[in-house]
Amino acid sequence: MASTEKNPAMIEAAKSFANVPWCEDYEKMISGMLYNPLAPELVQGRFRAKRLVMKYNTHFPDDATPESLVEDRNRMLRELLGRVGRDCYIEAPFTVDYGCNISIGNNFYANSNLTVLDCGLVNIGHRVMFGPNVSIFGGTHETEVQSRRDYIEYAREVTIGNDCWIGGNTIILPGVTIGKGCTVGAGSVVTTDIPPFSVAVGCPAKVIKKVTPVPDLEE
Repeated sequence: MASTEKNPAMIEAAKSFANVPWCEDYEKMISGMLYNPLAPELVQGRFRAKRLVMKYNTHFPDDATPESLVEDRNRMLRELLGRVGRDCYIEAPFTVDYGCNISIGNNFYANSNLTVLDCGLVNIGHRVMFGPNVSIFGGTHETEVQSRRDYIEYAREVTIGNDCWIGGNTIILPGVTIGKGCTVGAGSVVTTDIPPFSVAVGCPAKVIKKVTPVPDLEE
């Protein structure tokens, strides 16, 4: 269900992100309220993201080296995303809605075909790994038909803690928090929060065991 008022915490968090298409509907969007995705600022925000993602996915110069390609793609990620840490690499192809609503920590790796519908804020911690074909769905719709006819929608944030491993073909739905130190098995559909230091698998994903907690690292 969509929220009925703005979320000051989400709006304040977005102020630290780069390339944000600020407008009334953007604030509604990241707050989980019903909003108009055809607001001009949001249309331009998605247009910008698609242009940058196309460049990212097709960038492979003839004279590229492994080192130069990593450097180039890191630079392109910094231009595309809201915030990105050091030593991050995302295999092409990579798809986003806005890009600016994604925050990634240090030492992140994603295999090919990562899709992030970042209508809500998407926060990914340090030392996180994604298998291929992972999808994060921050955007959603009401189930009432008239709402979709009117082309309004809403979104929820997604949070993935430090030291997580998300298996290939996993789908993460709006509003989910995956705690630190978790493993999500390949092919899972994550519909609810997963507590820290858990292994979860299935559709919907269920916790099947706990792992030994480790202390946090200084970043």
